[in-house]
Amino acid sequence: MKRFNASNADPATIVDELLNGKGAVLISGLFSDAQIAEARAIILEHSSQADTVTHFQGQAEEEGKLNLQRRVWNLLAKGDVFSDMAAHPVIMDVLRKFLGSEFIMGSIAANRILPGGLGQEPHVDYPYWDFYKPESHPIGLNGSFPMNAQVSILLDPFTEETGATAYAPGSQKELRYPNEDDKFFDICERMLGEPGDVALFYGVAWHCAMPNKSQQDRSAVLINYLPKWVKPLEDMPGALSQEFLEAASPDLRQLLGLNYPYPELFDEVKAGNAVGRK
Repeated sequence: MKRFNASNADPATIVDELLNGKGAVLISGLFSDAQIAEARAIILEHSSQADTVTHFQGQAEEEGKLNLQRRVWNLLAKGDVFSDMAAHPVIMDVLRKFLGSEFIMGSIAANRILPGGLGQEPHVDYPYWDFYKPESHPIGLNGSFPMNAQVSILLDPFTEETGATAYAPGSQKELRYPNEDDKFFDICERMLGEPGDVALFYGVAWHCAMPNKSQQDRSAVLINYLPKWVKPLEDMPGALSQEFLEAASPDLRQLLGLNYPYPELFDEVKAGNAVGRK
C-alpha cells in the first residue's frame, strides 16, 4: 500500500491509486493517541456482548465462534470522538474528489475481533456487498465510477498475527464478487498499520478481516461513505437526538444526508422551481 501522512495526502494522487492502482492507501498522523484511546475504550464498553448484527461471518456462525467478533453500531451517538473521526478534514478532502463534493456517510461502526476470531469471507462492501446476486443490480454496472469508499481507523496494531485486513490489489478494476477460483488468499496483501493509522480503500476491492491468531484484540472504526444519492446503510439521523442534529457541524450535516432532501413529499413542499441551472 502507498503510505501518506497528514501533510502529503494529496487527493488527486490518492484518488488515482484508489481507481487505477492497488485500490487502497494508508494515511498516518490524523488522530492523536488520546483520541484512539478514547474511541477504543468506548468500543470495549459497548461490545461486552456479541448480540448485534454482523456480516460475512458465515464460517464463524457455523463453528459456534460468532461471539469472537463484536460489532458496535451508531457510533456518533456514543462519543464526540467519532464525529471528529468521520469528518476529519484530510478524509473529507480526499472523498470530495472521489465521491463528489456532497458525499454522505452510509455507516459508522466498530469491528472488534477477539483472539481466536475467524475473520471474514472475502467480499466487497455496501452498496455492492450482495453482488453475488449480480442479477439484482443494474446491467452494465462497473467499478469505473465509485459509489463507495471505506475508511478503517485502526485502534490496535494490524499485523499478520492479529488479523490485519487482507485485500486483492487491483481487484477494484473489475466489479464482481470474489469466488473460489480467484484464489484470493494466494494473491492478497495485508493492510498493516499501527493504532491511529487510517486505511482508506475503494470498497469494490476484494477484502476481508483475517483470523486473529494473537492474544490481543484487533479493533477498528469502520466508516462507509457514499455519493449523496445512494441509500445509506444505517439510519443515523433516526438514531440521534434532535439536540445532536441541531448542533452538528456543516460537514457532519452533509455526512448525515441532511443537506439532500430526497425522498420528499412533494405535495407538502413549497411551490416553485426546485432544481435547475437558473
